[in-house]
Amino acid sequence: MWTLSAVGYRRLGAAGSVAVAVGGIAAGRLPARDPWGMWVPHGSATTVAAAVLAYLGLTLLVVSWWRYGRLVARGAAGGVRETLVTLVWWAAPLVLAPPLHSADVYSYVAQGAMVLEGHDVYTSGPSVLGPDELGADAAASVGGHWTDTPAPYGPVFLVLAKAVVGVTDGRIVPAVFGMRLVALAALALTAWATLRIARARGASETGALWLGALNPLMLIHVVGGMHNDGLMIALMLTGVVCALHGRWILASALVALAATVKSPAAVALLFIGVLVLRRTSGPLLWRLVKAFAVPALVAGAVAVVATLLSGTGFGWLRTQSVAATIHTALSASSDIGLGLGELTRLLFGWDPDPVKRAVQTLGLALALAVIGYAALATSRSVRPWRGAPLPHPVHALGVALLALVALSPMVQPWYLLWGMAAVSATAWNGRLGRILAVLSAALVYETHPDGSTPAYGFAVVAAVCVLGAVLSRRSGRGQGGEPFRAPAPRAPAAVAPEAITR
Repeated sequence: MWTLSAVGYRRLGAAGSVAVAVGGIAAGRLPARDPWGMWVPHGSATTVAAAVLAYLGLTLLVVSWWRYGRLVARGAAGGVRETLVTLVWWAAPLVLAPPLHSADVYSYVAQGAMVLEGHDVYTSGPSVLGPDELGADAAASVGGHWTDTPAPYGPVFLVLAKAVVGVTDGRIVPAVFGMRLVALAALALTAWATLRIARARGASETGALWLGALNPLMLIHVVGGMHNDGLMIALMLTGVVCALHGRWILASALVALAATVKSPAAVALLFIGVLVLRRTSGPLLWRLVKAFAVPALVAGAVAVVATLLSGTGFGWLRTQSVAATIHTALSASSDIGLGLGELTRLLFGWDPDPVKRAVQTLGLALALAVIGYAALATSRSVRPWRGAPLPHPVHALGVALLALVALSPMVQPWYLLWGMAAVSATAWNGRLGRILAVLSAALVYETHPDGSTPAYGFAVVAAVCVLGAVLSRRSGRGQGGEPFRAPAPRAPAAVAPEAITR
């Protein structure tokens, strides 16, 4: 197969990113009304041509990223600085594009306007905004089933959205760009945290950056789609960095802030506790209190204070389940529950909804069991299997979040980023890292640039998964059939010996 240098793939990927952005001008998720005239609908022929251009650009970006990763595995891609330059080149064209592959940013702006206008975002959806209120254009652009859905997000994110709406006076185009600045800040913080974790673990920083930040799934859905998952991940990983350096209180506070963006970040508290437990000596009861009770109390206090200061109320605690009411085909528990529900309806005439909810609940219970086991397996309480090395809590956190995603009642492609960010810093070129790389390359195709999920998108995802698995197997072997090995990891940073937990 043809091979370019790292600079060549940088340029090829940047060309793909430009094509995605240009195609998005007509095929992206355009607002219902744009008083500025920047993002307005075009004819059907133009829209189709733009979508084709965007898909071609996406393919260029994915191929460039994949081949760049092979260079990283061989140690031929340069260092961290060169990879960061590549990240800037690939992200920059997306900055001025309209929302890509999702309409969620319009919900964010509308919910920020609701807070500013005095509406309760936890009992009503964006449809309550009147035509003369701030955020009315955003509310009109919200995806169908989210129009009347209460916000499932925490108070910290809603305060940020409120600030963006206040600064931009609710005008749709400036507000979208304001949310993109938040997304770019999240990407930068994620890259920084990923590098710090990899450095503390003695892992490949370039490899961690390749899988965790340069990833097309991250670029398309955090920069292009502006999903607040990026901010959640950034705050959570920053908390993990603090925990690795022994700053447990600050780590717990940062994870609490991440959880008040999106609640899944709270899982990180358990693994921060494991880090404390592994470094604490003395009576077991005291170790458990210090490891789990103290971080939980700190996080709880931060969440309460953030909620009180935000003025949005504690309704976010009861809206965490609203996503389960919306079916997504990537959720295995929802698909199985729906199938079993329909089967019982046909056979016994039962209402299918309780069956579906029961299967979804069972999936979440299984996810909690996996999370608990992952925590035990890293705390020296349980060996995952005889002779296996004790997994590191950061890696276990990534596995736990991936299990939560796989067993959740609602799954979106970008949810894969929750756990991938942690895994990238610990085992980017291991078996799990390679699986995540294949899934990343495939799942970017699930959504159309306008945010819809056409049937052919799933067919493309399946095809890319098969192709990626074949290529990953082939690229995992070098001359003579020997596996490629990543460059030998550096020793952990001497400035922070406490960061490395035995």
